[in-house]
Amino acid sequence: MTTRYHFRMKTQTIALAAMLSLVASCSKAAEEPTQPNVLLIAIDDLNDWVGCLGGHPDGHSPNIDRLARRGTLFTNAHCQAPICNPSRTSIMYGLRPSTTGIYMNAPKPWTVEALKDRVTMPRHFAANGYLTFTTGKIYHGSGLPQGDFDVVGPRPGQRIKHDARLIPPTKDGAKGLWDFGGQSYDEKLFQDYADASWGIDVINRHGEGAKPFFLTIGFYRPHVPLYAPSRIFRDIPIESVDLPPFRDDDRDDVPKIAWGLTKAPAAPPHDWFVTSGNWQKAVQSYLACIRWTDEQVGRLLKALDASPHAKNTIVVLYSDHGFFLGEKQRWAKQSLWERATRVPFIISAPGLPRGAKCSRPVELLSIYPTLIDLCGIKRRDDLEGVSLRPLMKDSKAKWPHLALTTHGRNNHSVRGDSLRYIQYKDGSEELYDLTEDPNEWTNLAANPQYAKQKAELGGFFPRRNVAPAKVQKDAANRKSSAKNAN
Repeated sequence: MTTRYHFRMKTQTIALAAMLSLVASCSKAAEEPTQPNVLLIAIDDLNDWVGCLGGHPDGHSPNIDRLARRGTLFTNAHCQAPICNPSRTSIMYGLRPSTTGIYMNAPKPWTVEALKDRVTMPRHFAANGYLTFTTGKIYHGSGLPQGDFDVVGPRPGQRIKHDARLIPPTKDGAKGLWDFGGQSYDEKLFQDYADASWGIDVINRHGEGAKPFFLTIGFYRPHVPLYAPSRIFRDIPIESVDLPPFRDDDRDDVPKIAWGLTKAPAAPPHDWFVTSGNWQKAVQSYLACIRWTDEQVGRLLKALDASPHAKNTIVVLYSDHGFFLGEKQRWAKQSLWERATRVPFIISAPGLPRGAKCSRPVELLSIYPTLIDLCGIKRRDDLEGVSLRPLMKDSKAKWPHLALTTHGRNNHSVRGDSLRYIQYKDGSEELYDLTEDPNEWTNLAANPQYAKQKAELGGFFPRRNVAPAKVQKDAANRKSSAKNAN
């Protein structure tokens, strides 16, 4: 497996070098691009346990924090779906799950008839003069729509090797995916290290005066299995690791439908983590993965700062959704509560304020229109998100928008400045005041005092909720999809 991996890396590096050499040679006579470059950094399953958001006392992310000081940190940012495929589809296609019908991890959007002619974010940038690159996890899994990027980097998968298993895999490998712990093999074999290295190569080889680049890097960690180099674990003593806030009666005022909707079939039950004594170990592993990914972010930023592109590159960093580690007696994401919907989200752009913090409710759906706005390329009138540039210019500007998250058809959560209102397809409700109750322990939905607020927040729920999308049946598409999934 290791030999094949290095062979693929070498082949992809040669192809990348050839492409960038051509770009550099063509750029010598070209003028400096007037449009900024774009570096888009996606992180999988990262909740607010980063230093700049203060979600956990042991959270340590100096490089992500440094990026926050260079741009705008959106402290009340939310995904459009608390699961990989619909969240990433929403970001790249510019549409809500209730519009596309992509509610769960299948089907992939490029296999759906209604989306086959949809112009994705990288395709739009390519059509407007950008050279597009990608590596790692940008869509769900390792798949990509055919022709979505000009140059595609390494995609060897998220588990190259493991030293030992705490959780043995089932026949389908599901339980093993939930393994965690330090790994002692060569750090260069970690997927995220390889992806960062490839991105650094793009930045270093991209010639001044060439087409502007649109480069996306998708880091897997802290997605399960929670593997990071063993050296990182030594900096997080297990006996000092704090468990997340928890209450035994947290489920008592939550609608029954919520527990069925939020099941993560592959995850071990919360009781296993408690009775086996592995809760602290799993939390330690998650924190270690954050530190590991933060190191890769730091490598990218260091390369960018040392390059000729330092002053002309927009950097966007986000997570596709959050993650539970025992809160509400559950693990994974797949819910409409704060821990699953709230994500780190930073945009740093030339000429705009640095070190700003914005507490307005914003959505990842805004990435597509915001980058169009910041780069000055052709606008689109078919995007459901709104540009965040006004908030980047003035973090306290008036903002009439709220943040909407959908999990399955007709199940929605809307987040305002302080309130979260959830409504399920059976009419069940939840309402939380995050200012007074940041852990969402007290459901206020039945309190008549909040009837007006519920009505106002409910007005933001989508009126259109299409049926779940299905894969188109033509053989050509199936062949294309299989090829892109490899």
